[in-house]
Amino acid sequence: MPRIYLSPPDISPNDHASVDAVLTSNWVAPVGPALDAFETAVAKRVNRTHAVALNSGTAALHLALQILGISAGDAVVCPTLTFAASANPICYLGAEPVFVDSEAHTWNMDPDLLEEALQCRQDIKAVIVVHLYGQCAEMHRILEICSRFEVPLIEDAAEALGAHYRGRPAGSMGAFSFFSFNGNKIITTSGGGMLLADDNAAIQHARYLATQAREPVAHYEHKSIGFNYRMSNVLAGLGNSQLADLDRRIQTRRAHFNAYQQALASLPGLEFMPIVEPEAPNYWLTCLTIDPETSGCSRDQLLSALSAADIEARPLWKPLHQQPIFKDTTCYGGAFATRLFERGLCLPSGSSMSLSERQFIIDTIHSAWAKSAHK
Repeated sequence: MPRIYLSPPDISPNDHASVDAVLTSNWVAPVGPALDAFETAVAKRVNRTHAVALNSGTAALHLALQILGISAGDAVVCPTLTFAASANPICYLGAEPVFVDSEAHTWNMDPDLLEEALQCRQDIKAVIVVHLYGQCAEMHRILEICSRFEVPLIEDAAEALGAHYRGRPAGSMGAFSFFSFNGNKIITTSGGGMLLADDNAAIQHARYLATQAREPVAHYEHKSIGFNYRMSNVLAGLGNSQLADLDRRIQTRRAHFNAYQQALASLPGLEFMPIVEPEAPNYWLTCLTIDPETSGCSRDQLLSALSAADIEARPLWKPLHQQPIFKDTTCYGGAFATRLFERGLCLPSGSSMSLSERQFIIDTIHSAWAKSAHK
């Protein structure tokens, strides 16, 4: 059996046709009708009024922070259990990240610790909340806390396109929100991202900054420092066909989660990521934790067994407060995220994964448990 990847791109004949149509039109520059259509379609999908397509989710976060006026001397809250790209743009602007631990119900930012951070730090000028692995954070409390402290909220929905929270789409709730369309996400443009808001002036300013801050005159005129952050029309063509297939991808990944849970839940010491609203996540990745004392099998032993079977699985995100670059950064809490990292992993969850591949993964995990029981 060929190697089974964690979350590979899912490319269909419709994707080929969509990209070919863009190439045939010769609209290959960083503007064009496919780009306009992609921005409109994503904004409509998540109930936003304005959007700008960019070359990465990281670029989107960088622009959001810059438009909010974040600079040296400011602090910005970010979850500790996330990818480094959720914190790096804070540092681009010379500001200080302040990390907050996760809570047990969703593995996302702990609202109590967020409130504690805002009470203790007067220099916090923004909050970034991450919807981890396709499940939304406890947004009703986080929104209320941010509103009470008058601190703008940015939704890092990079992993959560198509997810919902109490009926509201992921990416519809913060002052700004953004998605990633990297190759491993639920839909892909190979590389790319999108910044969204209901503030037209803010998104137009982001569009201006993302196109090298070029002034609207015939010659090249610049009054601000800009960035080369725009998505190309070709990649947007791929995004349009991928977005049209989003609901099927969510259903397929949910089916993977349910099948894993049904087949593996009886194994001692194994627990799946808790799901608060079963119909709400996009199930980007199926995640679980292993208690080595109960199971006799550690996280790393299972990773080794899967790797030996040519199955890609990965640990959960290493908490940012444990990363060498952020070792001196303040973190409120941290023990829960550390425990998740030490015990947690992600299983292959791609929407192109076959039923036989999924069964092979399940059989490999059962085999690993059986071997550990005989040690």
